[in-house]
Amino acid sequence: MTASSLSIEQAAAALARGGVLVYPTEAVWGIGCDPFDRAAVLRLLAIKQRPVDKGVILIAASVAQFDALIDWDALPPERAQAVRASWPGPHTWAVPATPAVPAWISGEHRSVALRVSAHPQAAALCRAHGGPLVSTSANLAGQPPAFRREQLDRAVLALADGVCEGETGGLAAPTPIRVALSGEVLRG
Repeated sequence: MTASSLSIEQAAAALARGGVLVYPTEAVWGIGCDPFDRAAVLRLLAIKQRPVDKGVILIAASVAQFDALIDWDALPPERAQAVRASWPGPHTWAVPATPAVPAWISGEHRSVALRVSAHPQAAALCRAHGGPLVSTSANLAGQPPAFRREQLDRAVLALADGVCEGETGGLAAPTPIRVALSGEVLRG
């Protein structure tokens, strides 16, 4: 069995019901859900076989969708400017988290990994949902990510609630993750 293809509107409705969806991002196919729906996030982590303590990336359509999650006051002005200047785009930042970030999102970290996506479908999905989404690669933990639709793991597809059709943005590697406080690269 394979997850059904969904329009952006159908996908947003599925997210509101606690759904877990597969969708294209800048580089790879992602799997996501509403980050504030604990049951959905734990289901997504079970599908991926990923431990909750590692944390997950969130994507949004605008910086404003992250306002309640980023402790901007904990960043020196020049570092906050570097983060803002890189968005929207394929730049993921580990930023100081506010208390509004649930532990099932941040894992064992005091920061939260965020990206304002410039990918048309990913950003449209965030807009239709009305907020950020979990965005982790749509593969089993430890397995290579899917850069093309046909590379998606059938086991992941069988457990997801739907697939937003489209194409990835064509990047050759997953987006880099950098520490907002220092600029240090965590994943290149």
